[in-house]
Amino acid sequence: MRSFTLITALILCCINWISVSVSETQTVEVQLGQEVTLLCPNISKHPTQTDWFRLVNRTEVSCVSAMYKSDGEASFCDGFQNRFEMSSNITTVFLQIKRVDFSDSGLYFCGFYINAHTVISNTIHLNVQETPDGITNLMTVVLGGLTVFLTIVIIVLAVEIKKLQTGTNLGSNDLNSTALRLLPKTLRNRRPAAETQVETHVIYTASR
Repeated sequence: MRSFTLITALILCCINWISVSVSETQTVEVQLGQEVTLLCPNISKHPTQTDWFRLVNRTEVSCVSAMYKSDGEASFCDGFQNRFEMSSNITTVFLQIKRVDFSDSGLYFCGFYINAHTVISNTIHLNVQETPDGITNLMTVVLGGLTVFLTIVIIVLAVEIKKLQTGTNLGSNDLNSTALRLLPKTLRNRRPAAETQVETHVIYTASR
């Protein structure tokens, strides 16, 4: 297997081309701690060595892994042995990253050693996010619906309070008139017992 150092040196010569092509790369977004698989189309018609590299800050290139033939055993560079897996078939080369971390963010690209040159096949920008967009959107929808619901409740309560205030503003005379109209006629014509006793006493004194 060819030296990673030699291949990395060849890649460093192409950094300017890679930097220009960053805007045309495929962007893959993944949540922190999840698993992601990067895909690279196999452009070689014959069995050859395939390599994965990572470019960070447009200047730092590090080798990730290498494999010879689709059924070969992958080898990994320092720092990529634990969570990275490389595999391949006739049409595609895969790089699987488990439990992604923020340090995994960067520009990944695969290269094929063809005719004594390393040919770049594909570039992928991996963006590791902290908060899932799906949850964020769901929270936004829930909060929006809750806001509308609370607004409706407040409006209904305000209308009910206004009605209650209007009902309690009736004058005392109006309340008395209403109460008298509700009483039976016999009760309205009946005088209090105390008044009857006083009147009887007055009549008795006058006759004597």
